[in-house]
Amino acid sequence: MGTRLPLNALRAFEAAARLLSFKAAANELGITPASVSNQIRKLERDSNCQLFVRKARQVELTPAGLALAKTTAAALRDLREAMEKLGARRRKKVVLGVGPIFGTRWLIPRLQSFIAAHPDIELTLEQGQRISKSQRLATDLAIDWGDASQYTGDWSGLQTLRLLEIFYLPVASPALLNASPMEKVADLTRFPIIHQQDKSVWETWLASAGAGNLQFAKNIVMADSNMAMQAAIDGQGIALGVFPLIETEISAGTLVCPFTARLQPAQAYYLLANEAIAPGSAADAVRQWLVAQAAAVSTARAA
Repeated sequence: MGTRLPLNALRAFEAAARLLSFKAAANELGITPASVSNQIRKLERDSNCQLFVRKARQVELTPAGLALAKTTAAALRDLREAMEKLGARRRKKVVLGVGPIFGTRWLIPRLQSFIAAHPDIELTLEQGQRISKSQRLATDLAIDWGDASQYTGDWSGLQTLRLLEIFYLPVASPALLNASPMEKVADLTRFPIIHQQDKSVWETWLASAGAGNLQFAKNIVMADSNMAMQAAIDGQGIALGVFPLIETEISAGTLVCPFTARLQPAQAYYLLANEAIAPGSAADAVRQWLVAQAAAVSTARAA
């Protein structure tokens, strides 16, 4: 490959490896998917090594690609930190990866508190990706959903902290229930049921409510939890509300809970960080603020 590093190709590769998508990498970098593909093919040709397994609708990293992805992500992170130090910026920058429902319904309403407490820190929110491998943590901090006991090995090399517990309760718009009142769990069969990702969470909730044999007549499956909550607000059906993320909607009356049987999952929202984060740093300040906010939610719920 010579002495000159193909920096553009490595940047395209890092994005594609992190997102496992040439199209998503192109959107992030502001170039075309064809350009990403061409740069990665040139990188593979020059290094005489296959980095991706290309399938019909997705790409996967080869073992060589996994190794290069980890090195490239760390190198770009080091370069970014070095450039920030050279720039001698007075404001410290921290990048936090966060998913749509957690960001929209829990984090953003609290941002004014963070700005007031830390005016010297520039907090950048990025669309969070599921951190299935430690090298995919490209941000300083990230909020991910899961159960640490199930991720042993995948989150290795990262600091993990169980940040926020959630529970599920059926929720619906008042207009939907006013038109057709619900008095018992069996009444759910009269409504469209909105599922998040798959039907397993609703099945578990039914079992916990003593109605494990109940069969829904109409089902709608949505990949995104935020979409599912909005569909419930719009009166499209009954969804399992994610608490405390939708307590604002409950307080405002845009959603109501027809039942009181809660489902507490083993999973929770975890705060992930690179082990290199130093005490007293800007990233550590963000981490401590998030922990304090989550603790305040838990204390309010207990009261």
